[in-house]
Amino acid sequence: MSSNSAFRVPHSALGLSRRELLARSGTGLGVLGLAGLLADESKAAAAASVASNPLAPKVAHHPAKAKHVIHLFMNGGPSQVDTFDPKPELTKRHGQQPGAAGLKTERKTGGLFASPFAFQKCGQSGIEVSEIFPEVGKCIDDICVIRSMHTNIPNHEPGLLLMTCGNTQAIRPSMGSWLTYGLGTENQNLPGFVVMCPGKPVVGPALWSNSFLPGVFQGCHIQNLDPKKVIDHIRNSNVGTGTQREQLDLLNALNGVHKETRPGDDQLDARIQSLEIAYRMQTEAQDAFDVTREPLKVREAYGKGYFADACLTARRLVERGVRMVQVFYGGGQPWDDHGDIEKGHRAKAKDSDRAIASLLRDLKSKGLLDETLVLWGGEFGRTPTSEGQNGRDHNNHGFSVWLAGGGVKGGMTYGATDEFGFAAAENKVHIHDLHATMLHLMGIDHEKLTYRYSGRDFRLTDVHGHVVKDILK
Repeated sequence: MSSNSAFRVPHSALGLSRRELLARSGTGLGVLGLAGLLADESKAAAAASVASNPLAPKVAHHPAKAKHVIHLFMNGGPSQVDTFDPKPELTKRHGQQPGAAGLKTERKTGGLFASPFAFQKCGQSGIEVSEIFPEVGKCIDDICVIRSMHTNIPNHEPGLLLMTCGNTQAIRPSMGSWLTYGLGTENQNLPGFVVMCPGKPVVGPALWSNSFLPGVFQGCHIQNLDPKKVIDHIRNSNVGTGTQREQLDLLNALNGVHKETRPGDDQLDARIQSLEIAYRMQTEAQDAFDVTREPLKVREAYGKGYFADACLTARRLVERGVRMVQVFYGGGQPWDDHGDIEKGHRAKAKDSDRAIASLLRDLKSKGLLDETLVLWGGEFGRTPTSEGQNGRDHNNHGFSVWLAGGGVKGGMTYGATDEFGFAAAENKVHIHDLHATMLHLMGIDHEKLTYRYSGRDFRLTDVHGHVVKDILK
């Protein structure tokens, strides 16, 4: 063996790994250099991964309590004093003019209007819930009711936009777009943000818009839950998936050449990504949206109708890794009961109560509730005074929403409205605070989740918002 051959002895034969050899040589400077190189490689790989697939899972700002969000949106504005915020004083003063009772309102209204529904203490926590939500009442120990919500304007359009997009003016990115932009999504065969709404709400697609965020983060609106129709427009009935893959690879290569001549073209990037997602959806979307694959007992527990099927589908989607699912109760503004609260709210609660409770129970039984944040509520509440004889007008000063799962304490109420249920009076929570809290539970610092556009940094909470720490586990 030559003297030079000694240098060819494997370091493993000396009982040292390559990293140990670097650590013991030159006072450890070698391992510091290696760490720097590996860190650079890791950052480069992560950047390349995000560039090639913006929906790839991303690292959160801090450890997350929740991985998914299901927003059960009662668009139109359910009445807090008829659902989750009982007010005995309304019963005592029923029919009195608000001024005579000491309630100041900025608009002329009818007299104080007692709730036509009885409230019952539910669960071990004893939280009072309206009789129209008996099944949700049975789940109240998993629910945190925020009774002190307030918002800016008592009109549907700005109210809907603020609740979904954090701003009263169109068009800003929706919270689902912000979430997928900040965190990506776990399942690359399904959209990261799915919106189920059987029709068009008052504002329309602006409620799930990506706005100035890249187009790949726009919500995927599903109107018809028939699994065949969900993907009917993206299925290719003429060629198989293998041939489609070859065609898409060729198209992507051509788009890549085209993209080099148009750097920074977000619309082109969105188009390329949409084609890729559409192809991948063919393999999983039909299964995910097909609730008939669930046992009959499960389907019967949820009930019948679009909202029931959408709640069951929401569970199936988060189970498959979808980041956010938004379920609108219906098109238009169905909870907007100006004419008859007793008739309107009772009917909608009857239609939704079983489905909501079954969703919570289903998530819990599958071990998903701890990692799924469920939000229920509308864009504002309703007045404790009457409109006409039996209806209620819009009210932005005080209303209720509730949260369940995802790191939120169950069996508690937070905040309070005044004795009539008109305005938030204790521990007030603005929608910006609600968004900041939701983002925090998802592992995001709402002040750091920004996107630079038109010369300034934008965020979901604008320049506002505080995390409501008292409701967190």
